[in-house]
Amino acid sequence: MTKSFRVIAKIDIKSSDVIKGINFEGMRKVGNGKKMAKKYFKEGADELIINDVNASLFGRSTALNFLKECSKEIFIPVTLAGGLKNIEDVHKALINGADKVEINTAAVKDKSIISKISKVFGSQALVVSINAKKISSNKWMVYIDKGREKTGLEVMKWAKFVEQSGAGEIHINSIDKDGTHQGFDLDLIKKISRVIKIPLVVGGGLGEVNHIDKLMKIKNIEGLSASSALHYNTLTISQIKNTIIRANKEVRI
Repeated sequence: MTKSFRVIAKIDIKSSDVIKGINFEGMRKVGNGKKMAKKYFKEGADELIINDVNASLFGRSTALNFLKECSKEIFIPVTLAGGLKNIEDVHKALINGADKVEINTAAVKDKSIISKISKVFGSQALVVSINAKKISSNKWMVYIDKGREKTGLEVMKWAKFVEQSGAGEIHINSIDKDGTHQGFDLDLIKKISRVIKIPLVVGGGLGEVNHIDKLMKIKNIEGLSASSALHYNTLTISQIKNTIIRANKEVRI
């Protein structure tokens, strides 16, 4: 059976507010977290990513209460990202309503955490986020700590390692395109889609329907994440899904 292409709403949470910036910088408040999560659920988002922006400041997840309250009102898979460093953190996220967790900085700093989480909770519960920045022609570097710290890891090699270590999914985000509404980094997406076999979700740059048309020409992508385009009402989830349908892809209605 053909898998439906997933449209995933992503909210960056600071306390109870949604914030958003450009290129991972200049964050500003754009709305109430619970209201926006419920809005995207009602509008037909297939999944929701809650990214805990305060986590790096406090050195731990600060969004567990927010996650728990949201999970009472929305009935789609929810992924918690931010501040998850060990098995105990993941366990807390899952018992408070998360269906999956997403890690980035923790995976780079302790590469064994990927296989540990996968073995304990199953690969289906683990998404590894890769925040990528272009550093030269046809080459991207992995960045951590909300895009502030370069790692020296080349994105394609890291993606292969993540897959081999047991991650169930990769969420690739272009720092260069984030919040710009100028379109996805298609070269990045094409390249990573060729080197991994696990599900790939892409984010960064969505601003208009023709960006989706271009994305749909690339094979081996299972979903897209949207934040700024939804927050500022540049696009609606129904517009995104209708565009995907026109490209002969299946979506959940």
